[in-house]
Formats: sequence, structure tokens, C-alpha cells
Amino acid sequence: MDLRLPGSRWLRSRRPLSRRPRRTVAAAAAVVVLAGAGTWSAVASDDAPAVRRADRVMSVGDGVRVDTSYFTAGPDGRRPAVLLGHGFGGSKDDVREQAEDLARDGYAVLTWSARGFGGSTGKIGLNDPEGEVADVSRLIDWLAGRPEVELDGDGDPRVGMAGGSYGGAIALLGAGYDDRVDAIAPAITYFDLADALFPNGVFKKLWAGVFVNSGGGCERFEPALCAMYQRVAESGVPDDEARALLEARSPSAVADRIDVPTLLLQGQTDSLFPLGQADAAAKAIRANGAPVDVDWIAGGHDGGDPETDRVRQRVRTWFDRYLKEDKAADTGPAFRVTRTGGVDSTDGEAVLNGASADTYPGLTNGGRSFPLTGREQSFANPAGANPPAISSLPGLGGTGGLAQLSSLGVGISLDFPGQYARFESAPVTDDLRITGSPTVTVHVESTGDDAVLFGKVYDVGPDGRQQVLPSQLVAPFRVEDARSGKDVTLTLPAVDHEVRKGHRLRLVLASTDLGYASPAAPATYTVSLKGDLTVPTAPGVTTAAAPLPAWVVWLPIAGAVIALALLLTGRRRTTAPAPDPELADVPLRITGLSKRYARSSDRYAVRDLSFRVEKGQVLGLLGPNGAGKTTTLRMLMGLIRPDGGEIRVFGQAVRPGAPVLSRVGAFVEGAGFLPHLSGRENLELYWRATGRPPEDAHLEEALEIAGLGDALARAVRTYSQGMRQRLAIAQAMLGLPDLLILDEPTNGLDPPQIREMREVMIRYAAAGRTVIVSSHLLSEVEQSCTHLVVMDRGQLVQAGPVQEIVGSGDTLLVGTEEPVDEPVTEKIAALPGVASAVRTDGGLLVRLDADGTAPRLVAELVRLEVPVASVGPHRRLEDAFLTLIGGSA
Repeated sequence: MDLRLPGSRWLRSRRPLSRRPRRTVAAAAAVVVLAGAGTWSAVASDDAPAVRRADRVMSVGDGVRVDTSYFTAGPDGRRPAVLLGHGFGGSKDDVREQAEDLARDGYAVLTWSARGFGGSTGKIGLNDPEGEVADVSRLIDWLAGRPEVELDGDGDPRVGMAGGSYGGAIALLGAGYDDRVDAIAPAITYFDLADALFPNGVFKKLWAGVFVNSGGGCERFEPALCAMYQRVAESGVPDDEARALLEARSPSAVADRIDVPTLLLQGQTDSLFPLGQADAAAKAIRANGAPVDVDWIAGGHDGGDPETDRVRQRVRTWFDRYLKEDKAADTGPAFRVTRTGGVDSTDGEAVLNGASADTYPGLTNGGRSFPLTGREQSFANPAGANPPAISSLPGLGGTGGLAQLSSLGVGISLDFPGQYARFESAPVTDDLRITGSPTVTVHVESTGDDAVLFGKVYDVGPDGRQQVLPSQLVAPFRVEDARSGKDVTLTLPAVDHEVRKGHRLRLVLASTDLGYASPAAPATYTVSLKGDLTVPTAPGVTTAAAPLPAWVVWLPIAGAVIALALLLTGRRRTTAPAPDPELADVPLRITGLSKRYARSSDRYAVRDLSFRVEKGQVLGLLGPNGAGKTTTLRMLMGLIRPDGGEIRVFGQAVRPGAPVLSRVGAFVEGAGFLPHLSGRENLELYWRATGRPPEDAHLEEALEIAGLGDALARAVRTYSQGMRQRLAIAQAMLGLPDLLILDEPTNGLDPPQIREMREVMIRYAAAGRTVIVSSHLLSEVEQSCTHLVVMDRGQLVQAGPVQEIVGSGDTLLVGTEEPVDEPVTEKIAALPGVASAVRTDGGLLVRLDADGTAPRLVAELVRLEVPVASVGPHRRLEDAFLTLIGGSA
């Protein structure tokens, strides 16, 4: 029941603290501030207030230290507080931008790194009530003592909690264990962690492995969790003890205590925490009498669009309504779902539309029945459950948004013949919108004790061959004591998906799936239908009609004018710039490239950048942090669109989805590999996901260049960091792209591994291909690169052959008998004919401008009483780099 009334705010019972019980998970302990790092300020625009940040390390007991940041902005005075949690494997730095935005909007914001992450100590407890949840109560204690924070009573600050994934779960748990939490906005998170990792008694092995690996290894977790994971990973079957351990760390354990206004944002492209987790949370919290809104976003742990700006805006208005008590704040509909409306032809991005309802429909609303055809079918669970069917790629989808492709009519699912049963509906007679969880009852028999099945519903095109698995989701089921046969009602994955008229629904029950553990013993399953497929349609959810755009009025007139102009000039507009035949053999030419931080901003990440790369070159892209290197590479790969200028690869203009990008390979931000598969299996799976023919992979050639040898047959979890890096390079080399882009390929490697990586790059370019490498290791760039592009503050500083830049005559190394003070260095930098001056070991690096000469420089140094011992041209790339960027690194 929703207790909100028009124009009213949610009222929680607020008794004096001394008279109401505080549900905290441990005895209150004073939070000791061990260290403070002062403040940091930033101004986002001329109108936005400066944000003040104070970094503190706090002792929360048992020797555990929690690294925190506290953000405020604007004038003095009390305001509501927000605790902002981060995702698993991250740290407080991941949510800094959102914290700054909330601070500018009038909140005191506290971020922290959870135990075992970032600068915080302690073991990872997966939001242990006696660990991470207890830390939240102590952080609230600290907020209660801040003069900037609004109080509802002695020791009771007005506080909300928000965060995604791991941080979303701690928001739910915080509200369940501590009565001082007043509103929450958890995103893409779990309500029952045992149900998320052991759905219907089946072990979600790949996601569990990703959890452990991204946490830094089993030894970084609490011993009980490590032992549980090793036990279940070995057996492949979750036991009662494992389930109880995870349930105790789940918000569902305190479901009857979460009674605050809750905004649940859940991802549709999420095989880790699917929509059913938010559904369970919504039902439980609403049963406690609290307001609950539900928002299904386009993204999730498997990729897709996270809708960052819209989500942050909705969280902000939620807190405005329930923390600031702003009755005018529009918190949005009770239920909203983002739907994909195809692809924008101008930029290749998915078009997202919103549909909403005044009430949350749940996952079974408005069901329609569809009879299925198909006889009783028998199929095999192969020995070792290999080869496994593929639905999604856990841990990989986030890098490329693979799950989002299913909403655009592209799928990567794979079922092996003889390992599944298939049942199919007649063609649907009109467009069908599935919103929720389909259900079906089947009869299951097995030659073994238990049967493990994976249910999924495909959208099959009129030709019967094209099939799409919505959101790449599959539902696992363990059927115990199946030898004598059982009738089982299967609840299939919750999705929001449109099935077009003339398409069919195909129910597939498979014996294996890549993401899950199946019985290793071979068995035969026999399945038959016991009823129709029931599909929820949520008829109350409607897409708002868009207002009639102004162009409807002026477009016909403008069209006539344009047509006349084309007729008179003989020109013809095209959707993309025509190829330049003169550049057909040039791997890369960038002309006037610019990218602003925001469309309305005058701050540039890249500005008026131009350079050219030829065949056979190994080009080093250098610059300090913030120089615009990564932005440039992302534009080059077609991931983001420039605001100005042009990029041409082999004469073809680069834009999202441009065919010429098939000639580009990239290793940018690291690659995610499935730890239980071998190196070769990871590469084969990646290439299969691209949809290109196997013979085009040139797998053996790429592997020979990468030099991994016999390690390819081993599981990736056994690889060293250097081997993982080389495997990632091999993945980028698949298809032998003519242009290879590597961003920090030597990160984390020891000197022998760095030397090997250098040889890989040189070998690759030796065959006439081109390599662009961005790196901070200047000595390595000097040895491996033939040419350089140096950037600073988004602009080109210098480009050319390495030896030309290193040996440039306009840069001098001035040796001095004693160190030069900074004020004197500043005076030298301001001299006529001097472009920059930087202190270095044993003297100065001075770069002359067009009017500068060495004799005049020496005369000025003598005048300034600089104890000059020697003057000569420098010979190191590091020296050249420092002088070129003026010391801004």
C-alpha cells in the first residue's frame, strides 16, 4: 500500500532517540579520525558553488581503518546528508563525481571505501552485518556530530543512502539495521545474495569467480566466505551452509525492518542481479508501508546504457522529496522502464524511450497464454557438462554492452544439438510486449538423481532462423529426485521485450550453460509440456506520446529549399563523408579533432588536434594525465563522436559502426577473461561473439606474435599478469588488423615482461602494419617507438620521429654546480626567447622558442647568477617530454 497523499510527504515515526530502539549491528563505538588530508576545491562552472572535500581515515574498531571523503558546498548551515557507496571491486573515487553533484545541490555527502577496497583495510565480508554494515552505523555516528548536517534528534542525522551494486546492497542493509536512515536509492543490486548466486539451487559459477577475482583473490575475503566459495566451486552444488551464510548478509534477512522511502533502480541487461531481485525488494518494503518506486534502466552488469545522467537526476529528486521535504520535487512515476527504439542513424547509438505506470505491475501482470507445440524430447547432459551452451558472457558484457545487442535484434546465444529440447508457438497475430516473467509447466525425468535445466524464451523471426534471446538471460532450475519424473513450473527470466507480429516464441530447455555449474556426470533428460506458456504483458505500462516537434511545420518548406539548392548546384548530400582515395594507404590521419567535456561547455578534452601516421610506424602517444590521450583513442575507435574535426582510417571517415573499424584492433582499459577457460578458449569465444567467420581470425598468426606458447592450453586463472597482458594483446590482434591501438600495454609488468611486450609490438609492425601505443614509460617508448605525438591539455605539442624530438636543438640541458631554486627557475622561464624551464637532477632543462639562442641564454643565466657548469643539447626522451609539456606532468 502506498501511503503517499497528493501534496504530502512521507512521514516516518520520529521518537526521541532515547525513547526508540536503534537497530544497529554492533555496540556503538566512537569513530576515531586517524588522518586528515585537508580540503580540495573545484568549480564546475561560473555559477556552480565550489565543492569542499575533506579526506579522512577513520578507525572503526578491530584494527580496521576506513578511508572516507566528505563533500560540502555553498554557504554555512545545516543540510541533509547522503552516504554514497561504491560497486564491488571499486573505491570511494568511483562515486566522487556524483558526490560533488549532490554537494552542489545542498547535501553533505560522505563517501567511503568498503573494507578491503581502496585505502580501507580489513577483510571483504560481502556486507557482513558485523563488518561493513556496522561501519555504516559508525559513519552515521560521525555525521551526527558534523555542524553542517541537519539533525532529527540527538545523534540522529537526516541521512539518505545511495549506490550501485555492492553500494546499493549496503543502502538496503543500512536502512534495515539503523533506524536513522531516512531514504534510500539502491541501484542494480541484490535483495537475496544467496538467490542471486545460487538461483533455484544452481551455482552461478562464472559470476562467483568474477567476484572473487575482482576482490583480489580468495584470501582477501573473510575466512568463512573463502572456505564457502572453494567448497561450492569444487563441488558445483551450493549447500545449505553456503546459502545460510549469504542469506545472513542479504537485505532480505531484515526485509521486515526496511520501512523508508525507497527508489529501486534495476538493470535489464543483468545476469548477475536480474529484475526479480528488485521485484522481491519492492514487495517486501511496500508491505512495511513505505513508498517504493521501481525503475528498470537499460544497462546492468552485462553492459548496455547505464543512463547515468537520468539516474542521478532521479536519485537527486528522490532525496529532495524525502530528505529536504520539498513537496514540489517530481520523483517520477511509480514504475518506469526504458525501452530501446532502434538505432539513431546519425551516431549509431541506441534510441531509448521511457514507458511508465502509476503503479508497479510486478512480474506477472496481464498474462496471456500461448500454446506450444513439440513432442516429448530427450537430450543429453554431456560428461563434464562440456561443451556448454552460451547465453551471456558474464564479466565480459560490461566492456562492450553485448547484452544490449539483443534489444537491437542481434544475439550471441548458442545451443548445442542434442543438448536441449525445443517447443514453439504459432506466429503471434499482433505485436506483443512482454513485461515480466513468463511461466510454463513441464514434466522432467532424468537417468540421474538430479536434473539441472536452463530455461529461456527466444523471439524467432518469420524465417525461423533468426532468433533473439531478450537481454541474453536464462533461468536455471535444479530438479531433485528426478528419476521418477516431476511436474515443474518454471519461472523464466523477467524481461521487457517486444515480439513483432508474425514472430514466434520458442521455449528452449538446455542441459548446460556457460555461466553456471551443471552436473559433471553424464545423464539423459526427458521433457514434455504440461501446459501453455504464460506471458505477462503489463497493459497499464504505456509509452508517453512525444509532443509534435517544431520541425514538422518547417521541414516541408526547408526540404523544398534544399531540393532547389541541390538541383541548382548539382551537389548531393551523403550520410557519411566520401572516401579519400589519396589516403587509401594511410593508416591514420586526424585533422582538427576537438571534443568538449559537455556540449554547452567551453572546456575541451581535445582541441584542434592534427597528425598523421604511416604504415610500419610504431607511434607513441604521450602526455601527462588529462592530456586527452584516452579521449583521442576512444574517438579513433568510434566509441565517442568528436565535436569537430575528422578522423580517417585508410581514407575512410571514422564514425560509430563504420566498416573500416574492422581493420582496427584495440587494447584499451584491459580485457576481461573467463578465468576457468583456457587462453585459446577465451580467444575463440571472443571471436565467435563478433559474428565474423572463423577463418578471418588468423588465430595462429596472432598467437605466434604474442608468444604465449604452451600457456594457451591452461586456464587463465593460472596466468601471471604478464601472460594476461599478452593474451589481451593477442585478442586485439585477432583478424590481424592493419592498425593496432594499445593503451598502457605494459601496466603491471616486470622488466622482462616489458621487454617481451616491446618485442611483440615491434614484430607486429615489422610486417607493414601500424601500432599506436599510449604509455607513461618514457624509456620504453623511446626503445620501441619510431615516431611520437606529444599532447598536453588536449592539444598537440610536437609530433615527429623519436630521434628528431629527442635530439631537438631547441632544448638544452644546463648543468649547474648547485640546485637552482624554484623562484629562479620561474625567472628563467620568463626570459625572452625561453619557452619553458624545468628543474632536473643536476641542473635545468630549458626549451627555447623561435627567438632564443644558446649564447643569449648563457648570458642571461650569468646575469641571474646561476652557477652554470655546462650547456648542451639533451639526449633523453624523458628530458624532451618534460620540456615539451613545461613540467605539467
